[in-house]
Amino acid sequence: MKIILLENVEKLGNKGDIVEVADGYARNYLIPRKLAVAATPSNLRAWEAQQRLLKSKEEKLKAKAEKLARRINKTTVTIPVKVGEEGKLFGAVSSIDIINALREKGIEIEKGMIMLDEPIRETGSFKVEIRLHPEVHAHLRVVVEPKE
Repeated sequence: MKIILLENVEKLGNKGDIVEVADGYARNYLIPRKLAVAATPSNLRAWEAQQRLLKSKEEKLKAKAEKLARRINKTTVTIPVKVGEEGKLFGAVSSIDIINALREKGIEIEKGMIMLDEPIRETGSFKVEIRLHPEVHAHLRVVVEPKE
């Protein structure tokens, strides 16, 4: 029996895949658990329409992310921090500090988008990667300087 998967099913396929399975497996397990629907002509048409909508939505999100990436690539944020003797920072610059600095410049991003392995613990200039979309990355220049 041909079915359209509504969810990712391990060892069978991913959401949206059309696969061939045994009739009993489809009728007794996949369909009752809402993991799949039969691949009837009407379900196939509905699935194709939904795929077109998802594709156009994804393209819009990617275009928006690319526009934001161009803006971020041109941006430099300066974060003043308290510095002790010998130029050591009191604390560290984290992704929250970077988000707040970007927010002041009118750029809104989420914490999970910032690819910062560990907080910045020294003064200087750093490039921080920001993942806006699975296919779109930006690089922000972050300058950490001593607070006056």
